[in-house]
Amino acid sequence: MAVLKIPAVYMRGGTSKGVFFNARDLPRDPERRDRVLLRVLGSPDPYSRQTDGMGGASPSTSRVVVVDASSRDDCDVEYRCGQVAIDRPVIDWSTRGGSLAVAVGPYAVQQGLVAAREGTTVVRIWQPHPGRWLAAHVEVRGGEVLEDGVFTEDGVPFPAAEVRLDFIDDGASSLLPTGRVQDVLDVEGMAPLPVSLVRTDADEATIFARASDLGLNGREKPDTFNRDARTLARLESVRIAGAVAMGRLSRARAEKPGVALPRLIWVAPPMSYKSAGGGDIPRDSIDVLARSMADGRMQRGFGTRSAISLAVAAAVPGSVVSQVARTLPGVATRIGHASGVQAAWATVVSNGSGWGLERATVSRTARCLMSGWVHVPAGPGHLF
Repeated sequence: MAVLKIPAVYMRGGTSKGVFFNARDLPRDPERRDRVLLRVLGSPDPYSRQTDGMGGASPSTSRVVVVDASSRDDCDVEYRCGQVAIDRPVIDWSTRGGSLAVAVGPYAVQQGLVAAREGTTVVRIWQPHPGRWLAAHVEVRGGEVLEDGVFTEDGVPFPAAEVRLDFIDDGASSLLPTGRVQDVLDVEGMAPLPVSLVRTDADEATIFARASDLGLNGREKPDTFNRDARTLARLESVRIAGAVAMGRLSRARAEKPGVALPRLIWVAPPMSYKSAGGGDIPRDSIDVLARSMADGRMQRGFGTRSAISLAVAAAVPGSVVSQVARTLPGVATRIGHASGVQAAWATVVSNGSGWGLERATVSRTARCLMSGWVHVPAGPGHLF
């Protein structure tokens, strides 16, 4: 049987994993490229295990990333991340990659797409969707990407070298879809709910509320919380009301199953607690407690996008988060989430439409897990 051998790197970025490719090594035709990538990951798999591929049978481990040299003068590389469906022949190229964005810089240096500079190499990255600039600060020693280090990341069992990732904007777009720092949502069965509605880009919207206003304390654990169907349904109603208030969806559309709704994050002042893994998180190690809900369930961790949204909200004077969090200008906000602590910071500016984002920064880790070739069946019936 004929086999395609394609150069690839299996990378961990933050708490996600994906197969990385140089665009030059893949078919130019998008349909053929997607067929190849689906086969690489082992999708579609009716057993939902991706047994015959590189996929890990979970959303955070069923991803591909395609990196290319950029034609833009202000960027070194550009990349697209594809979320590969496990049981269907579908790749969603609209995803922004989440944690895997932090691995693009190290990959670009390792592959020679960007020249390694001793010390810190800054990789300028363009992401066509949603159209934004990133800058990855990658540590280099002896001409090689430094992966060993002492930086720890909750959800990752081993320490590694820190990779700082900047999300850069021009400050012109409004972060507040309603133009108000706080809004009040009317949710059936609840008292009027003060919230801050924040949109960090066209596709990323978040509803922030005080935990106490939701009858919560900010120290909830996902395994227990996600068995409480009544509370989940109540919070889903908040997400629906927030989507309508932002003008993203009509109520009839927002209430339909499967519709993408804004993330809900509830916050509380710093308190000591135990993480989902049983670790002790002391009060003085965090600046705000936060829990996140998406896809109808409370999330175990706190991804890059959630951290950026919260840092932005904390930087906007008068927001729900700024009134609860213990923050200082120019200092990272330490977020106590269900699995541990995540730090993020943001710089916002006043503009004609309210507040705009100049820069948001998170620190994560990334590592090359394997490099070589993926083998793809290319014989009769495989359409390659």
